[in-house]
Amino acid sequence: MKTTEASDTQETPKPAAARKPPRKPSKPDAVLAAAVATARAGLLEVVPEDQIGEWVSAVPDADRLVTHRFRANRPGYRGWEWFATVARVPRGKAATVCEVGLLPSAEAVLAPEWVPWSMRVRPEDVAAQEAEKEREAAAAAPEEESAATPAATEDD
Repeated sequence: MKTTEASDTQETPKPAAARKPPRKPSKPDAVLAAAVATARAGLLEVVPEDQIGEWVSAVPDADRLVTHRFRANRPGYRGWEWFATVARVPRGKAATVCEVGLLPSAEAVLAPEWVPWSMRVRPEDVAAQEAEKEREAAAAAPEEESAATPAATEDD
């Protein structure tokens, strides 16, 4: 019986088909959009009830994935919103909380954009620092001179 050997020619791999990005649905899943109580219950596991305000919106993120937003009544977070993302399995009727958190809304008070130190320093800032150093050096100079001269003795 004769065995056949593998051929020496190598097949070139076919290029992978380019994937299309998943499209975002235009309207939320009906079951998940109605799951406001489930979303609020998910938030109540991590946030006191008095910090969760009224329901704001339900935004579809993907098929069977919706994010509910609630006003945040948290001190220091004016304009921020709590969110709870809910999902369900295909042909399922029960919503499950996937993720909860706090996000800024359009009216939120945010920290200013970070600017590197080299761009924050203005010429007048440098001039003020140099003037302060000169004043300190001038104030320290008379003290150094008096310490350098020997004290007069009675023998002189």
